[in-house]
Amino acid sequence: MNGPPDSPATPPETPATEGPRIYVDADACPVKDEVFKVAARHALPVTVVAAGFLRVPSDPSIERIAAGAGMDAADDVIASRVKPADIVVTQDIPLASRSIKAGAIAVAPNGRLFTEADIGMALAVRNLMTDLRSAGEQTSGPRPFSPRDRSAFLQALEQAVRRARRAAPQPGPRS
Repeated sequence: MNGPPDSPATPPETPATEGPRIYVDADACPVKDEVFKVAARHALPVTVVAAGFLRVPSDPSIERIAAGAGMDAADDVIASRVKPADIVVTQDIPLASRSIKAGAIAVAPNGRLFTEADIGMALAVRNLMTDLRSAGEQTSGPRPFSPRDRSAFLQALEQAVRRARRAAPQPGPRS
């Protein structure tokens, strides 16, 4: 028998759903509450993945997974479960890339919708900045999260939900 939903040793299988699911890379995600509200409005299931225990609303449509503290553990859980037409909320560019390759829609907490057309450049810039920092270069970090970012995220998530619904496989006719 599998352990509890937040057991890192045996993550549960994604429940079968006809439509899209929202995955949240939850460690340091500033828009979890917004995700829960939009998901409830559209009756979409949500899977929240974090390194450890994370408090989420008591709602049967919200699944919580503690992936463990390993490097990229939460990313690996999401990437292994995501399917076409799902939505992944993450500020992690490599996870966004993996999600897009799986056919999902990736949205950053600041409202940026990652696309196949721009994810390669985003990865290249991220890798360049990582190389500069490891060589001792002083770089500025991300700007502080603002109310404008929250608003842009809500708009982008609504757009992603509409796009995901159009892309999701439709149930076949019943005989």
